[in-house]
Amino acid sequence: MATYHLTAKIGQKGKAQAHAAYIAREGKYSGSTRYEDLEATGYGNMPTWAEHNPADFWQAADENERANGSTYRELEVALPRELTPTQRLELVHDFIAKELGEKHAYQFAIHTPKAALEKGEQPHAHIMYSERIRDDIERDPEQYFKRYNAKNPDKGGAKKYRRGNGMAEVKIELSEQRERWANLQNYHLEKHGHNERVDHRSLKDQGITDREPEKHLSGAGVRNTTAKNNLIELRAANVEKAQSKTEAAPIIEQAKKQTNARDLATNAAEKFKSKLAERAELAAQAEREQRRAARDKLLANHAAEKLKREQAAAQIVEQQKREQAERDKAATIQAAEQQKREQMERDKATAEKLKKEQIAAKRKARDLDQDMEL
Repeated sequence: MATYHLTAKIGQKGKAQAHAAYIAREGKYSGSTRYEDLEATGYGNMPTWAEHNPADFWQAADENERANGSTYRELEVALPRELTPTQRLELVHDFIAKELGEKHAYQFAIHTPKAALEKGEQPHAHIMYSERIRDDIERDPEQYFKRYNAKNPDKGGAKKYRRGNGMAEVKIELSEQRERWANLQNYHLEKHGHNERVDHRSLKDQGITDREPEKHLSGAGVRNTTAKNNLIELRAANVEKAQSKTEAAPIIEQAKKQTNARDLATNAAEKFKSKLAERAELAAQAEREQRRAARDKLLANHAAEKLKREQAAAQIVEQQKREQAERDKAATIQAAEQQKREQMERDKATAEKLKKEQIAAKRKARDLDQDMEL
């Protein structure tokens, strides 16, 4: 069963070279049956002067780092037994690439010691890295570990990575790293066809109440038969519970699928009913719009007919006015002509009367003349 473990450690000045030798099983740690558990080792991102021998880097850190400074950080992680040595090495390389990238010099080693209780393999990895951040500036071993010069980086040492301000931020950062490590392990387990998964959270945070957490046994604890037997029994009980859960998982999964199927069917029915109601509402709305349009059309037709009638009546009135004007004009002309004829008759009568008077006068004058002649 895959287990989860990640611890972060800090290495003080003077400890780096010895610890690097320990994890790589070099120097006094080589050639001893006690340390015949080295599965793989490697390093990377070293400066030019240590790219062929990482021990030179850690020695320079011990010698040149400030007295109260840390020379390295270390991540110790448990590796899944389910993976082969090649697959475990791939997992470690992947983790280093994601966590450190090309920013920090590092060295790692994979150990596979026998477990003190069950005697099975207990694969784990030590990843030690420098907090100094690599840049493009070439520095010798002494300058590399000097204090960073922000104004003139080429005159100071490589900059040190600083974690968050205060313990609260550091805890958050570590928690996020623990989660990333769990996710990466699960990815590789799934990639290589394993159903086992790990979880970085505590049993309490996972909501697991039927399983007790294991307590770490020191060397003395391992030699204590009662404590050792209790731990073995606890592990056996946890394995039995895990197997029971594994056996029950398909049944629970089937029940979940059936429940999900019912939920999906219910949701589908609700959606269908909702769509029917929506369509009915749309149809009703369309019918209301059609009725409104028909009513508006009828009102428009009535208004047009009314306007047409009003226009026709206005035309009739206008025609009547024109005809009346023509009649009035004709009557005026007729009256004027009548007046003209009457005036002409009056003028003629006056002229005839005047003529008669002139003739009468002439006669009278002639008669006067005749009388005078006599």
